[in-house]
Amino acid sequence: MHTYMTRGTCSRQILFDITKDNKLTNVKFIGGCLGNLQAISKLVEGMDIDQVISLLKGIKCRSNTSCGDQLATALTRYKMKQANEINEE
Repeated sequence: MHTYMTRGTCSRQILFDITKDNKLTNVKFIGGCLGNLQAISKLVEGMDIDQVISLLKGIKCRSNTSCGDQLATALTRYKMKQANEINEE
């Protein structure tokens, strides 16, 4: 399970898993608007992470970001970390 500490949102943390074929699973937001965040989690379940990033990146709520935007940021950072690990091998 991966953990991302959010910035500028009511949710404090996002937990998620990524399958070997880059599908997003088990998304859980800690804090924030429970109903909306459960809906986001269900809607993105099983989606390719690039598709989730494309859909949610740039959505604004408070502080020039949103929980969806923060999920896109978390997935972008995950991809960067994976690319760095591959380059180091």
